[in-house]
Amino acid sequence: MGVPAFFRWLSRKYPSIIVHCVEEKGKECNGVRIPVDTTKPNPNEVEFDNLYLDMNGIIHPCTHPEDKPAPKNEDEMMVAIFEYIDRLFNIVRPRRVLYMAIDGVAPRAKMNQQRSRRFRASKEGVELAEEKHRMREEIIQRGGYLPPEEIKERFDSNCITPGTEFMDNLAHCLRYYIADRLSNDPGWKNVTVFLSDASVPGEGEHKIMDFIRRQRAQPNHDPNTHHCLCGADADLIMLGLATHEPNFTIIREEFKPNKPRPCALCGQMGHEIKECQGTAREKKGEHDEFAETMPVSEQEFIFIRLCVLREYLARELTMASLPFPFDFERSVDDWVFMCFFVGNDFLPHLPSLEIREGAIDRLVNIYKTVVHKTGGYLTQNGYVNLERVEMIMQAVGVAEDNIFKKRKEDDVRVPTDPNKPLKQFFSPKIDVFSWSMEQVLLNSSESRGVKRPADDSDSEPEPEDNVRLWEEGWKQRYYKTKFDVDVSDDGFRKKVVQSYVEGLCWVLRYYYQGCASWKWYFPFHYAPFASDFKDISEMFKEFEKETKPFKPLEQLMGVFPAASGNFLPPTWRNLMSSPDSSIIDFYPDDFAIDLNGKKYAWQGVALLPFVDERRLRAALADVYGDLTPEETKRNSLGSDVLFLSKSHPLFDFIHELYRTESHEIPPELCHGIQGILNLDDNPILPDKTVQSPIPMLRDITQNSSIGVKFKDPQYADGFVFKAALLPAAKIPNKVLKPGDWEKSNREPWRPQLGFNPNRQQAHLDQSAFRAEYWSNFGMWNKKKNNFSEFNSWVSNSFYFWGHRFDLKQARSLR
Repeated sequence: MGVPAFFRWLSRKYPSIIVHCVEEKGKECNGVRIPVDTTKPNPNEVEFDNLYLDMNGIIHPCTHPEDKPAPKNEDEMMVAIFEYIDRLFNIVRPRRVLYMAIDGVAPRAKMNQQRSRRFRASKEGVELAEEKHRMREEIIQRGGYLPPEEIKERFDSNCITPGTEFMDNLAHCLRYYIADRLSNDPGWKNVTVFLSDASVPGEGEHKIMDFIRRQRAQPNHDPNTHHCLCGADADLIMLGLATHEPNFTIIREEFKPNKPRPCALCGQMGHEIKECQGTAREKKGEHDEFAETMPVSEQEFIFIRLCVLREYLARELTMASLPFPFDFERSVDDWVFMCFFVGNDFLPHLPSLEIREGAIDRLVNIYKTVVHKTGGYLTQNGYVNLERVEMIMQAVGVAEDNIFKKRKEDDVRVPTDPNKPLKQFFSPKIDVFSWSMEQVLLNSSESRGVKRPADDSDSEPEPEDNVRLWEEGWKQRYYKTKFDVDVSDDGFRKKVVQSYVEGLCWVLRYYYQGCASWKWYFPFHYAPFASDFKDISEMFKEFEKETKPFKPLEQLMGVFPAASGNFLPPTWRNLMSSPDSSIIDFYPDDFAIDLNGKKYAWQGVALLPFVDERRLRAALADVYGDLTPEETKRNSLGSDVLFLSKSHPLFDFIHELYRTESHEIPPELCHGIQGILNLDDNPILPDKTVQSPIPMLRDITQNSSIGVKFKDPQYADGFVFKAALLPAAKIPNKVLKPGDWEKSNREPWRPQLGFNPNRQQAHLDQSAFRAEYWSNFGMWNKKKNNFSEFNSWVSNSFYFWGHRFDLKQARSLR
């Protein structure tokens, strides 16, 4: 979910939800690496049944890491992905299911955000290359020293999108990886592995949620299954709560701020590219033996216990003297819904609601006040009661004027750090209004676009904030500046509000029931005000039925800039750059970023034209015939694949399936999991060699795994998945104690290590701290001879026996 500050806010308000992962490390004996035995009990003192991997959160840091040298080629990237999954499997040790979900073709509502991200990434990559070239020339002209420029092709992370050759190769490599682990790792032998690659439509996390929803609606589902979901997006917390499964945990990398990074020009630490002086590199080590080393600390992981978050929410949301029965599960759903107002991947947040300003607390307080008048809850099973929502919005609207004035007062009180100038890419030469929705709507399917010329974004002065929300007349200025319409145009304002209301209904349905429409999207760059939500109860009826997702190559045409056209077939690519293309206006060379009251460009709104689906499909109809058989295959939609080993109870049933027809899974053979099995087109079969797609890894000559297509249980149209605890579900034991409610207001507070609150943690006394600290400083000093860099390394990297090494304490040891 697009709320960068959400997890920070959540972990500070409810600190006991965080638990540090205990990770057992492999050993080395006589140069031979001994892997961790994952069949042993979990050292975190909890046993997980199912592990779900939102794979895009793994693919990106493994292919283009920010804090260590990048892999040299695609093969190294694949190996890095394998190693990352191995670490997670070692920490979590699932006993029943491992589910790997890669983002497939997304709903149209998500594609707008994907398009913005990919255009930004391309723009920033070009600007970085230009800055490096300019700085290099300046430094060399001054007589400075820089290492020879590497002739290295830049990795375009936009290839991590369904339909590219990279994603096709990744799916092939993961099939090999799964077969290898099922054949050779004892910890995997009884685990059922699901691979939902990029050919299967849907975002990774939502494919996972769909699997959980459909399984828990089956009569054989174990309601006390312990789920663990890996991913860093804030929406995973919302999705986990939305399942109403009592045992749900999220694992994610621990965020460590201010990680040192090398200069992109000279490769030295301690400064950024704009501060590079071109000084000769200091010798590292007596014989410069550490010249190629880079300080890298292995990323730590944390657990987020949603059962503990439910305890916090139970205390916060419980309301007395209601005119209707209090239902905690329903109040959780309402809390999830209210969080959508501060931001998500599908709708811009309301101007008056900023998470850093306590927007969620404000909404909860209003909710607890207004709910006595609403006559019931805001939502039920993913469906919204708009009449009740309007009462909440009107209460927020009353406070909007004061919110905007206080925001301005706070900005004046805390001025921007002069040492951190605002980096903006805003191009005043480009008319902000030229891409407003009203003009997009005027474009007919026969109209021809005009490609926007490139402008020098950095050469212009910073734009003024012409809206001035803190001054009287803010609504008039907002609609004129952002939409180029007068505030008196009630018809247009109602149109924006109606689209936003549709969006709220779409998002909640997406979280609780699945994708209600593959075609719907919010057709504006900006949100309305809370005070504009009037008479909304009749604004939404139902979404269009039986809509279909884009095909992979069609989505690439919808989200890629022309600079990433090399991932597309030649004639398709030509539509992005040819002046004669009927859709050339979809691919501007430059675009404005409206800061929209924010401080940094990454927080701003990318003013890209919206893609008209009818025009896109009409243009592609002329080039579909140019696809090769391989491209046609990549452009088709695929299926999930189920893998397991010979020792699994379901193995014989699947093996026999290859001699008969498709069947439903007998639930007694697979922990109650049900679904439909079909023969795989290119199956992995036992006792058949699995060839390695990576030269540095050997073939699997003694394969003991098998793979088969899998389809989730199907339900009739109109079926509603119940958002409630299942009858036999057991609520976990309470974790919070009376003192835990105030922890967020006390400092310092240290997360628990592992799931056992009584774990005895070792502590270093003062002398031991001193010995450990100076021992490590001595090793660092030999390499770097830089105490400030060592301190930065310590503060970001060192953990001693479950406690973060306190740099203030370390400095006192000097």
